[in-house]
Amino acid sequence: MSVSNYDHFAVDYAMENESSLLNAYYERPAMLELLGDVHDRRILDMGCGAGALSEQLIKRGASVSGFDASKAMVEFARNRLGKSADITVARLGETLPYAEDSFDDAVASLVFHYLEDWTEALQEVRRVLRPGGRLIISVNHPILYPWNHRGMDYFKVTRYTDEVSLNGQSMELTYWHHPLHVTTSAFIDAGFSIERIWEPPYSKDAPVKVVPEPLRDRDAFLSFIFFSLRVN
Repeated sequence: MSVSNYDHFAVDYAMENESSLLNAYYERPAMLELLGDVHDRRILDMGCGAGALSEQLIKRGASVSGFDASKAMVEFARNRLGKSADITVARLGETLPYAEDSFDDAVASLVFHYLEDWTEALQEVRRVLRPGGRLIISVNHPILYPWNHRGMDYFKVTRYTDEVSLNGQSMELTYWHHPLHVTTSAFIDAGFSIERIWEPPYSKDAPVKVVPEPLRDRDAFLSFIFFSLRVN
């Protein structure tokens, strides 16, 4: 299965994203908590997938635009959101189809870790954010790469592939590992200030059936890391 083209497994990814522990009860609640009150805010959902986060933002009163590199994902999002959001095909790391100072906030759920170099992507996000605008990001926690790939160098930016289960189907996804100092330096160099770095707990609303037994007596676990940034 392709490691880069989500069109090939869009249905399985979208279904997994709806109800899994990692997406529905860990990543998405954390992103929403970092965003806080979004009423009347203009938000760009980068790598919007099937539109689950966009839907929650719209319900909270935000005006949402979004994009994804996968045409299949964009179709899912358009069908889900209808005319309540402007969803288009675009790719993070390339020129975005939005004017300068278009958005109050931008969100990037689990998408930056597909890029080797974040420079152009961050510069482009900064361009479309208004002065003082926020960027909320989640990516694979950098500690996972050396944990899961024993003997590999944490301090080296490295491309790697992991096998994951999406809706019960085995898939391979390819990421870029970035040590924490590389990540934070990229944010600062692009003109963002770092307001928060967070390793959140999973939601207490998670049904017992979706929480693996070893995690049921724990408040938190490491899978992703979250950043709240602001344009200087």
